[in-house]
Amino acid sequence: MANKLLLEIVTPYRLVMSEEVDEVVSPGIEGEFGALPGHTPFLTTLKLGEMSYRKVDERWFLVLNWGYAEVGPEKVIILAEGCERAEEIDVERALAAKARAEDRLAKAERKLEDIDIERARAALMRALLRIDVAQKKKLT
Repeated sequence: MANKLLLEIVTPYRLVMSEEVDEVVSPGIEGEFGALPGHTPFLTTLKLGEMSYRKVDERWFLVLNWGYAEVGPEKVIILAEGCERAEEIDVERALAAKARAEDRLAKAERKLEDIDIERARAALMRALLRIDVAQKKKLT
């Protein structure tokens, strides 16, 4: 049995990472799941959420924006629509996106504009998640 997992995260735009890790925790569509070396193989759909991985005693955080995961005993492959490491997140941009989404939702409540409420809620959720993950960076 392997001592490490190879974690590969790929988006349509780039290879986010390909590293050996000790543990992966990801937001599955039916709930958060964790994977350790030797895990039973499975496939799952992923939702918007916080993802993390551990190397020895350090935990690293990412924002995952929908996708798929293939988990095996020695490898976890994530195919995501988008993914950002905590240290890559521009907090000012995330705060601006949060303000825009809140403004759009407020206008929708007052019926000032014809707004796609679900899209505005999703934008707000992404912005809040990015702000939260950016503050975590790396925990040791």
